[in-house]
Amino acid sequence: MITKVAVLGAGTMGHSIANNFASHGVDVHLYESFDQVRETVKDRIKAEMEMFVEEGYFEVDNIQKTLDHITLFADLEEAVRDVEFVIEAVPEILDLKQELFEKLDQYCGENVILASNTSSLKLWDMMARVSEERKTKVMIAHCYNPAHLIPIIELSYFGNMSEEDFESVRELFVRCEKAPVKVLKDVTGMVANRLLHAQAREAFYLIDQGIASAEDVDRALMYGPAFRNATTGMLEVADMGGLDIWYAAESNFFPNLCAETKPSETMHALVEEGHYGIKTGKGFFDYPEEIRGSAVEKFYRRLIVQMKASRQFK
Repeated sequence: MITKVAVLGAGTMGHSIANNFASHGVDVHLYESFDQVRETVKDRIKAEMEMFVEEGYFEVDNIQKTLDHITLFADLEEAVRDVEFVIEAVPEILDLKQELFEKLDQYCGENVILASNTSSLKLWDMMARVSEERKTKVMIAHCYNPAHLIPIIELSYFGNMSEEDFESVRELFVRCEKAPVKVLKDVTGMVANRLLHAQAREAFYLIDQGIASAEDVDRALMYGPAFRNATTGMLEVADMGGLDIWYAAESNFFPNLCAETKPSETMHALVEEGHYGIKTGKGFFDYPEEIRGSAVEKFYRRLIVQMKASRQFK
């Protein structure tokens, strides 16, 4: 059983992954090279844990227990010493990840399993500089942002590693209340992001074509398909509705659905104007300075409510 892990990078994804491990009793070595990020990350995690407590998901004493399970490191070699599993969450730059895994191959013991949280890069491209022996101990372990709130974990099983190693990682994430998805082929986007962006393409198309407002597109999704899919997968929904009915409907729908191979024109225009969403104050919706913090907090609290509800279905 894996009891000690290293998380590399304490930014958006890394700190959240560390939070998830630590809040479930796993010892975490959290590596971060930037002093300011490293020195403030525990405050960030503490604030997130306080939100869990306020929503009744964890007991108050779990806050300090979580923080006590996290040890901070500025030195990479020290951070990965004596751990059983390493997951990196550094920027999605291929050269950077290749260099990192080359170092990890040298620093880590032969039985240590190495993982990337990548959502867009191929496993074999990232592992180009590691030894053949190490390639039997590497995988993708892709969390969804925010990782401490969204249960999915996508785990690669591409034929390079033993079933025993895969199951040890799977068990680790199950212990941390994750729902593992076993991905059998090295495809761009894994499984969840492909489903997400197929849906997003149609949502953006409806905006581009002026078929509905941004508010109504989101409302249709939230109170229609997404409402049902929060507890029921797409394939089960099809079974429940009748595959004959779905087949007939898709025969009519598919020729009229968006099949663009480039991103939305509306989104492109927003990006060109410097409107990136909540971080700049404007995207499909407006986020004045005075509500940005509360908007993120409300988003997180809604996800915690979903986490509590989903516990009863496990």
